[in-house]
Amino acid sequence: MTNSYSNNPYISTHHESGNYETIDAIISPMGPLNILSKIEVSKLLDASQSGLYNLFRSCSLAVLNCGNYLDDGKELLERYSDFSISIIQEERGIKLDVRGAPASAFVDGKMIKGISEHLFTVLRDVIYASDELRGNAKFNLSTSEGITDAVFHMLRNASLLQPGRDPNLVVCWGGHSISRGEYDYTKEVGYALGLRGMDICTGCGPGAMKGPMKGATIGHAKQRISGGRYVGITEPGIIAAEAPNPIVNQLTIMPDIEKRLEAFVRTGHGIVIFPGGAGTAEEILYILGILLHPDNRDIPFPLIFTGPASAADYFDHIHQFIGDTIGADAQNRYKIIINDPEAVARDMLKGIKTVREFRKQTDDAYYFNWQLKISPDFQQPFAPTHTNMRNLELHKNQESHLLAANLRRAFSGIVAGNVKDEGIRAIEEHGHFELHGDISIMQPVDALLTSFAEQSRMKLPGRNYKPCYRIVK
Repeated sequence: MTNSYSNNPYISTHHESGNYETIDAIISPMGPLNILSKIEVSKLLDASQSGLYNLFRSCSLAVLNCGNYLDDGKELLERYSDFSISIIQEERGIKLDVRGAPASAFVDGKMIKGISEHLFTVLRDVIYASDELRGNAKFNLSTSEGITDAVFHMLRNASLLQPGRDPNLVVCWGGHSISRGEYDYTKEVGYALGLRGMDICTGCGPGAMKGPMKGATIGHAKQRISGGRYVGITEPGIIAAEAPNPIVNQLTIMPDIEKRLEAFVRTGHGIVIFPGGAGTAEEILYILGILLHPDNRDIPFPLIFTGPASAADYFDHIHQFIGDTIGADAQNRYKIIINDPEAVARDMLKGIKTVREFRKQTDDAYYFNWQLKISPDFQQPFAPTHTNMRNLELHKNQESHLLAANLRRAFSGIVAGNVKDEGIRAIEEHGHFELHGDISIMQPVDALLTSFAEQSRMKLPGRNYKPCYRIVK
């Protein structure tokens, strides 16, 4: 390595880490982090060297591992155990000193531009969440209004809120572990949406999160639409399993899964759901639980479940599960369209026009859905410990939207046990999560999770799935 860091933002050297090639490099910032005051730089240095370092490091490594998809945060950290990242302070601002980074993030010794942008997004969002949200009297994170305000400020800080644009942002949810046929179908839907001028927002990872963006890029190109938005919203615990795909051109890392989910429904104007596993079931329960709240019954929100012909049985299982648990009212809040990308795009465009008229009549912002009521049950972070999982209220003696909230927590815990570093370690130390509840709830939960496992939806193809939970009926 040379000492002339300031003269070359991409100085790099190659190494080997086990069987994996790695690179050391000095990276210059892009965007807002180009211009920082000395006080701001000092805050970044303090935060990055404090208890936030491990979070900063793990998120950065996940971004740098783009394209080499794993769905095991613990394995990624162990594979690149020598990886480190630190901030270099200079008179003009900062640079990042990256050591032991996956070589796939570089071309001819230079970091891929999109990955570099994502890397500085990690720095921006991890530090902002800590410095601005936690312990700041301006944000009361114990109240529903305070949490929504924090979500708004995180999104505004990431430049995701763009006034003056007509509603056109379609959130696409679905699994990272899907078949080739299902992946190709997500691209076809994305293409049909892109041809109609709609932008795409996903969880930013592979599979059903990448396909719609890939299709939309072609649709936008054919319509000569420049500045198409491919928004990725993630959170630290899941980023290793769903590292941002390279198409994402607007990325934000929310502090936890609950704020991530709220960011989706506040910024999106409609949702398309493709086949997936436990994480997709969590997302379905989240949006249905919100739409079932009495205060939201008259708020238009287009919601479409779709997949190729081969996914018809999958959606039959989902539809049955919803009916058996949270009821027929929930089933009426979505439309299922099988093997027809054009119909999906036309229905979504029609639904978003209704959203636009409603927001116009009620003076609500196009870029942030302030009117949607999200109860604290969907906002307060859920820690998937063995005790918390065991004590979930999984019974029908409660309002349907509250049951949806508790079922959402159950599936969130299963996602943590499957792919998140801390969740995997908890399972290794204490054994399976135990889920208790009414037989009328637990049988459908068991049947749905079993079908996911049989269809290889719980892990990436070729990787063995070991259940992290046990149903106690």
